Amino acid sequence: MKSWFLRSDTKPSTLELRDMPVAEPKAGEIRVRVRAASLNRGEFLSSPALGHGAPAAAPAGSDCAGEVDAIGADVTGWKIGDRVMGTARGAYAEYAMFDARLANIAPPILSWEEAAAAPITFMTTHDMLFAQGHLKAGEWLLVTGVSAGVGVACLQTAKAMGAKIIGTSGSRAKLDRLKAIGLDIGIETRKPDFAEAVLDATGGKGADLVVNNVGGSVFAECIKCMAFQGRLATVGYLDKTFTAEIDLATLHSKRLHLFGVSAKHRPVHERAAMQPRFRSDLLPMLADGRIKPLVDKVFSLDDLQKAREFMESNSQVGKIVIKVS
Repeated sequence: MKSWFLRSDTKPSTLELRDMPVAEPKAGEIRVRVRAASLNRGEFLSSPALGHGAPAAAPAGSDCAGEVDAIGADVTGWKIGDRVMGTARGAYAEYAMFDARLANIAPPILSWEEAAAAPITFMTTHDMLFAQGHLKAGEWLLVTGVSAGVGVACLQTAKAMGAKIIGTSGSRAKLDRLKAIGLDIGIETRKPDFAEAVLDATGGKGADLVVNNVGGSVFAECIKCMAFQGRLATVGYLDKTFTAEIDLATLHSKRLHLFGVSAKHRPVHERAAMQPRFRSDLLPMLADGRIKPLVDKVFSLDDLQKAREFMESNSQVGKIVIKVS
């Protein structure tokens, strides 16, 4: 089978397409015939600070959707031919292996491309908006870099939850496109200069929850935007800036809650433990059409490098997907 490998010991990391044998699933695993896979920016980072940088090439990709093709020992609840989506080992390939605990039914309402765009993006969104962010109907959510995959997923989910959303982007065209799917206020900027606009929009209160999808360059500005007892999720580094200063006086006086979101560093048993709540809180929204993953562009498996270059151009709104035929 065709399978892409990633070398993270180079800067930038490099991709290699290989011809590999189709492996058999081990106990607790299911093998999936991949129909589509999606790109996640963090998978391509080479940063010791984030725990990236493997000494040798490893199977690339983690988000995909397809049909169950083989079932390992001790796996229940799945049968051959089931539609599945989730995080896998080596998703940029014709076949991928899933830990069965991390797999979810791919709702029939979703295309293969939409299903492949959902797993990590919406699991991360669930972590930020439900598990740690405790977003409520009527509250204000601020998302920096709102046009990225996680940003769009946060927008869609928060709107389905009844929240009000402010988003930043350097592109007015992207913001206008996102207003059609629920963005209440779009702030056109790539600079840390949006706090005044956020405070004006919220009547001086500030955002109840902030999702920082951009990184260290806007961290201090995000703090300025926060409401009393506000929450701040750090999830992305579009700016590749991994450090920032913290205003301790504001942190103290406003009783702020700052938290990080990274699925990569969570043990598998912890990620598995979150699946039931994800299936209860968010998966029904995907299954009944309240949320439809936004796919910007689709590439073939052979064109993964072109897909990566498109992602790094920051041109997309939503997710970039690889179609496996």
